[in-house]
Amino acid sequence: MTNAIDTSGTIALSTRAAVAGSSRRTTLHAILLLISFTLLNINEASASSKSIDLLKLYAHIQIVSANEYKCLDTLWTHESNWNHLAKNKKSSAFGIPQLLKMTTKNPIEQIDLGLKYIKARHQTPCKALDYFKKRGHY
Repeated sequence: MTNAIDTSGTIALSTRAAVAGSSRRTTLHAILLLISFTLLNINEASASSKSIDLLKLYAHIQIVSANEYKCLDTLWTHESNWNHLAKNKKSSAFGIPQLLKMTTKNPIEQIDLGLKYIKARHQTPCKALDYFKKRGHY
């Protein structure tokens, strides 16, 4: 699969197996790049359902496993409903993953930090979700 970005910023995908260097990873990187540029336009006052869908797609591409993504979606939907400006009334937790003392308002950085935290503390999103179900936090 190869990709090309036209002058309007749209990515056109086509299958050309004979092209050297074409791969799923290249396509995914192009999609991530497009999502990153699109998400820069998220208004700090709100997050539309379209931007939330793009954030979810970004997270899913990072995780790859459909089952692990479902666990992450369940966890972060409960924590913040994927709102990058969500604040916890009882602690300093903030953002999509509701990490303590998080200061960035950039949703991509929040997702990256949240996934890094889950990997370091729980190894996988499903293990983090199991922990959350037992203790009410992760």
